[in-house]
Amino acid sequence: MKPQAVIFDIGNVLIEWHPERFFDAQIGAERRKALFAAVDLHSMNDRVDKGENFHTVLAETANAYPDWRAEIEMWHARWIDLASPEIPHSVRLMAALQGNGVPVFSLTNFGVETYDIAAERYPFLRQFDRDFISGHLRMIKPDPAIYRTVEDSTSLPPGALLFTDDRADNIAAAKARGWQTHLFEGPAGWAARLVALGLLSEQDAT
Repeated sequence: MKPQAVIFDIGNVLIEWHPERFFDAQIGAERRKALFAAVDLHSMNDRVDKGENFHTVLAETANAYPDWRAEIEMWHARWIDLASPEIPHSVRLMAALQGNGVPVFSLTNFGVETYDIAAERYPFLRQFDRDFISGHLRMIKPDPAIYRTVEDSTSLPPGALLFTDDRADNIAAAKARGWQTHLFEGPAGWAARLVALGLLSEQDAT
C-alpha cells in the first residue's frame, strides 16, 4: 500500500539530540561519565517528555543532587544546545513531501515547554500537518497507546502510515500495529525509501 501520510520522529531525525556530546564538550568526557552515572538524566528527561513541567523537574533534580547542580542547571539553561543542530536534508524531505501533497505528521517524545523552545530555533516544527507530541499526550513511545492515538485521531488505517524513527524499540512498536516503518540511520537512506515508495522523485529527494 502506498502510504497516505508520513510520520517523522524529531530527535536524531530532524534535529540532532546528543546530550552526552554536549557535556563532553563542556565538562570533559570523564566528568560527563561521572555525571550520567550519578544522575539518571535520561529518566529525568522522560518525566518532561511525559508532560511534567520542564522547569519544575530540572529544579527538583538540581536540589536532589547538589554536587551536580551546576551541570543540571546547564541542562536547563542551555537545553537548545543539546537539541542541535538541525539535519538539513531531513528538513528538505519533510518540505518536499508536503509540496507533493503528502500529509506529514510528527510523533515525538518531547516536553511541552521544550518543544516551544525548539520551535523558536527551528520554525519547521510548526509546519507539520498534525502534531503528536508526547508531553501534550502524557504518554511516550514506545507505549502502544500513543500509536493508537495517532490512528484514532487521523482515521487512517495502520498500513497507510509510514513512520521513521531512529530508535529500534519505537519502530518495533509501530510495526507491531501494522504501520509501515523505516529505521532512520541517516537522511540518505530515508530519502531512498521515500523514492522507492513513489512519494518523492529522485530530484525531490535531494
